[in-house]
Amino acid sequence: MRPKNSRVSIIVPTYNEKEHIADLVESLYANIEAPLEVIVVDDASPDGTADVVAGLDYPGLRLIRRKARGLAAAFHRGILEADGDILGWMDADMTMPAAVMNQLIEQLDEYHIAIGSRYVEGGSDNRHPLRTLASRAINALARIMLNNAVRDYDSGFIAIRREVFDYVTFIPFGYGDYFIEFIYDAHRAGLKIKEVGWYFRDRSVGISKSAPSLISFFVTGLRYVLRIFSLRLRFITGRD
Repeated sequence: MRPKNSRVSIIVPTYNEKEHIADLVESLYANIEAPLEVIVVDDASPDGTADVVAGLDYPGLRLIRRKARGLAAAFHRGILEADGDILGWMDADMTMPAAVMNQLIEQLDEYHIAIGSRYVEGGSDNRHPLRTLASRAINALARIMLNNAVRDYDSGFIAIRREVFDYVTFIPFGYGDYFIEFIYDAHRAGLKIKEVGWYFRDRSVGISKSAPSLISFFVTGLRYVLRIFSLRLRFITGRD
């Protein structure tokens, strides 16, 4: 169950998500009980995403306009602005269902962190085979190098108790690789983590921000691998 008397803040970063953002906001308010705060952090989308959000009328809906770009930095800005006892963050492209976010929130009476996971019972990854293969390879490497039982290290779909930040520092650097470090540090701090299976499919409209071209896809993957090795080195040298 959702922790008693808790306030929830959901952070949604956007860049050119005009087609999806209104539906996502509506779905969040339909699936998650009040009090609810939804913080949309827009990185100067040229398609007018921020203007769509500005035209919506929901209690607790907030819009932050940024001139800079960067996924981890956008999440971090939203976290700093959030008022909730429970924080969640997710993509804006409708591949991460609001109903599943509510399921994650309901785990937090027992766990510190709940992750939407493609690689536990009830989860699946139905994107392009190349993307699925790359994600599985990165997660296999992470489990080997970082030595713990988390199955989906690059999920990016999460709900946490605010007190997690008493133990873990959010490093606002990178794309999905920031998530690997955050979950690794939470595990090392002894926090209780629950993975909830969810069905992940390619977005139906627009272009994935993680793989707009084959070159950038491999560059992004390399960054994930380097982040994993840097964390392993930190562990070996005793810098944790």
